[in-house]
Amino acid sequence: MKGFNIKNSIRTEFAFIFIMVMVLTIGGYWIINTVFLQKYYINDRQERLIGAYDLVDEMAGKADLRSEEFRQSFYKLCSASNLSAAIVTPGLDTVISTTGDDYILLGRLFDHIFDAEDSFEFYGITGSGNGFRWRGGNNKEKLKNIYEPVVLYKDNRYEICTSADPRIGIEYLELWGNLSNGDIIIFRTALSSIRESAGVSNRFLGQVGFLMIILSAFIIWMVAGRITKPIEELAALSVRMSALDFDARYESGGKNEIGILGEHMNELSSTLEKTISELKTSNNELKRDIEKKEKQDSMRREFLSNVAHELKTPIALISGYAEGLKDNVADDEESREYYLGVILDEAERMNKLVKNLMTLNELEYGGERISLERFDITALVKGCLLASELLFRQQGIRVEFNPGRSVFVWADEFMTEEVFNNYLSNAIHYCTDKNGEKRIEVWFEERGSILRVSVFNTGEPIPEESLPRLFDKFYKVDKARTREYGGSGVGLSIVKAVMDSLNRECGVENRDDGVVFWFELDRNAS
Repeated sequence: MKGFNIKNSIRTEFAFIFIMVMVLTIGGYWIINTVFLQKYYINDRQERLIGAYDLVDEMAGKADLRSEEFRQSFYKLCSASNLSAAIVTPGLDTVISTTGDDYILLGRLFDHIFDAEDSFEFYGITGSGNGFRWRGGNNKEKLKNIYEPVVLYKDNRYEICTSADPRIGIEYLELWGNLSNGDIIIFRTALSSIRESAGVSNRFLGQVGFLMIILSAFIIWMVAGRITKPIEELAALSVRMSALDFDARYESGGKNEIGILGEHMNELSSTLEKTISELKTSNNELKRDIEKKEKQDSMRREFLSNVAHELKTPIALISGYAEGLKDNVADDEESREYYLGVILDEAERMNKLVKNLMTLNELEYGGERISLERFDITALVKGCLLASELLFRQQGIRVEFNPGRSVFVWADEFMTEEVFNNYLSNAIHYCTDKNGEKRIEVWFEERGSILRVSVFNTGEPIPEESLPRLFDKFYKVDKARTREYGGSGVGLSIVKAVMDSLNRECGVENRDDGVVFWFELDRNAS
């Protein structure tokens, strides 16, 4: 389609916009997940630590921390929240611990209670009860730089920080502080699992997001095609209408806005066709009016002269044979019948001549209105040939006409039929045997915006000197033969008058084996 391609189609734009929105959405979610998921996990764990602290502090005010009931509740709380915890007395006597190696948590608690800088010189702690024994080392500054805790929150009850245990080298989120009963508590949870979970989540989201983009792009492309198909059909319809092709119709239907637009374009197409038909008719009439005044006087004089000439012979015959009957020249029944037959034939010939002259006069003087409309010339020709089929069989004429398809033209359908029948009548009467057959051919020839209709018959060629005058009124090449089949010399004049009223051409050409008569019609409305 002219002016329409895949690069600027609405389907491509529609799909591109939605795919980009989806890519940006998934990409943005992945970036947010990468940047903030770990922080979200840490904040969540921080809330869990505070919740656990508040719950234990509440239980410490109501129950004995060394009771079995408290121990079960404590272990259950730590297990559910994936926490390691320990409680010691102010004298550093262990009350309860969730780890098998109490010294690890107690060591961390010792680090927090006392100055961490002093405790960094020790990376092992053992002891029981209230007595402790430390093993020292010489890497105090190194350990301090690596395991310096980062405080996240601090008040008079507890402190929350991230730090790495200098004894085992694992980073934790820790809460330590004083309970309301005076005991010291520490909770901690490993940060490595949080980072691992965040990393797995990001990788999974990236892989699934990539697959979803591919799948969604395919689905969006298919859906976009379904949604934009009516719009593309309307675009194609508008292109055809701009070329004045009014056979184009919107056929997708639908009750939405696009469907309503399609119905209105169909109505617009019909209205434009009707309007252009009326405009062409008016324009054609205007041209005829301008030319009519210039030709009127000369046509009238020529017409009267030719009518007088054509009527002179039949009037003389009718008068002569009528006088013979009056003077009883034909004294027997057979002679009288012959005389009456001649009179009737000549009267019929005069009647036909008068009718043709009236038709010709109306065409030339504008009395016959030419109504331009769009019709199928193929169907018209087929109808005329079918009506003359009996004459073809009687005279042994073979007819060839194979258009292959319907061909639409703009003209007066009734007058076009008159033109074609005149050509066909001449072809039948002048068709003679050439190369062993009598043949009539009809064909169409498209010449841009013009359609040429040609009618050929085998027979003798027309003398070259007669060709320019063949469409003149009352001109006859073979007067004897023309009179033999009842011709008046007006038929081709009617053809010329019709074609002049349509502002189109007609003509005749000799061929080696016969003669071709042709006329031209408009193929489109422009």
